[in-house]
Amino acid sequence: MISFFLPMIPPTVTQQQHDIKVVRGKPVVYDPPRLKDARQKFTALLLAQKGRISAPDYCLPLEGPIRLVTKWLFPIPEGSGHLDGEWKITKPDTDNSLKLFKDCITRTGWWVDDAQVCSEITEKFWGARPGIYVRIESIGDYDDD
Repeated sequence: MISFFLPMIPPTVTQQQHDIKVVRGKPVVYDPPRLKDARQKFTALLLAQKGRISAPDYCLPLEGPIRLVTKWLFPIPEGSGHLDGEWKITKPDTDNSLKLFKDCITRTGWWVDDAQVCSEITEKFWGARPGIYVRIESIGDYDDD
C-alpha cells in the first residue's frame, strides 16, 4: 500500500471543461488555462511523491487490480460556518474531479493504465488543511485476459 498527502487547494476545474474556438472556420477543442494549470500542479506533486517511494518496497508502475482511495479537503470559506472534516456537498462532483487526477497518476507512471483501478473510494470534505490524501493499493491476484 502506498499513501501520501498532496498539500494543495484542490482544483475545482474538471477534465470535461474543455473550451472550443474556431480556427480557419473549423471548431478546435482545447484545454483552458485553469485546466492546464491543474494538470501541471497534479503532475508536479505526484512526481515529487513518486520520488519519495523507495524502489525495493514498490515496483512502479503497479500492475494488476488496484484500489484508489482519495479524500479531497477543500479550504473552508471564511464565515461559511463549515467545520473542519464536514462533508462537502457542493461542486465539483467527485467523479469529475477524479478523472483528471487519475489521468495524471497514469501519466506519471504509478500504474500502467487507469483501467486497472477496479475499486475507488472518493470522499470530499471541508478542511482546515486543504489537500488530497491518496492511498493506492494492489488488491490481489489477477488474470490479465
